[in-house]
Amino acid sequence: MNSKFLSMLGLAKRAGAIIIGTDLVTKTLPSGRVKLVMYAEDASANTEKKITDKCRFYNTSCIKTGFSGDELAHATGKLSSVMVIGITDENFSKGLISLTSNETR
Repeated sequence: MNSKFLSMLGLAKRAGAIIIGTDLVTKTLPSGRVKLVMYAEDASANTEKKITDKCRFYNTSCIKTGFSGDELAHATGKLSSVMVIGITDENFSKGLISLTSNETR
């Protein structure tokens, strides 16, 4: 992944299309508003398991970003580490997924 991913994440933040934080994201998942969940590369094993299990249960896309919590915080304008981000806009989620899949090819 690259700076395009972080730039798109910043755009999503400015558009009001993201939810930040493990608790907020897990509370919002049952409503179906969250289209994509991303978590930081340095998220704890417990956080990773909690998020991936919830996403699997609610049939929501989930990706490990490859960025640290500090890098995600910088991209979203937060001061402290960001471990989990939920994307609520379908177009932003598709764009972020395409950027991650292009990177793995």
